[in-house]
Amino acid sequence: MWPRAASTGVVAEIVTAATAATAIANVDRSELTMPQAILLEDVESLGERGKVVDVSAGYLRNYLLPRKLAEAATTSSIKVAKKRQEDADRAVREAQERSQESASVLGRTVLTIAQQAGDDGRLFGSVTTQDIADAIRDARGIRVDRRKIHLEEPIKNVGTYMVVVEIADEVTAAVKTMVVAS
Repeated sequence: MWPRAASTGVVAEIVTAATAATAIANVDRSELTMPQAILLEDVESLGERGKVVDVSAGYLRNYLLPRKLAEAATTSSIKVAKKRQEDADRAVREAQERSQESASVLGRTVLTIAQQAGDDGRLFGSVTTQDIADAIRDARGIRVDRRKIHLEEPIKNVGTYMVVVEIADEVTAAVKTMVVAS
């Protein structure tokens, strides 16, 4: 009698396991939710910084979190991320407005740079982008990186020149520059 009772118990366990496996197989996949993550950096395959994305738990745990590319999304962290994104958007908008204002000011600016020159109007040195950046800072108080000033070659003669200054991405101003003999 003992072997029969054992086999009945084994059969009951197998039936229970099969029923559980069938129940798992019949679960609608849409009911299973993917964990959400907030991207801390731009990830090529997922999206840009600050975006809330759905990722698998393993990808989040094993790839994104250790590399500090994302953090797990909770209700409060999503609110913080949205606030951070709004602040960043506002800062970009304000920077764009400031660059537009600076470009309009520089468009009305006439710089006068005095250099030593010979009788024929040739300068003993040259006017470089650094000289123009210093003149802009002295005249208007606007700091411009010398690499953002577009001169094909340094100015070597007395005269009037239109110099293109890049204030920000796609924001430029033409500054009238007069080089005079001192």
